[in-house]
Amino acid sequence: MGGKAKYIIGALVGSFGISYLFDKVISDNKIFGGNTPGTVSNKEWWKATDEKFQAWPRTAGPPVVMNPISRQNFIVKSRPE
Repeated sequence: MGGKAKYIIGALVGSFGISYLFDKVISDNKIFGGNTPGTVSNKEWWKATDEKFQAWPRTAGPPVVMNPISRQNFIVKSRPE
């Protein structure tokens, strides 16, 4: 197992490295042209959009908390005092 594992791990590391380089050159350096949309680069637009979405009323039901670990919704209940 030891002899084969080093080739597999080396191939995985190499493929991730090549993928990163291709992504960097194509996306960030924009070798095929294009530009970054204003909706991505404009922080004021991002803030205004977030405020708009937060201002929408909830009509679906009680507030929920997302649990990103198990992807389940839990209903938020107030604690009895």
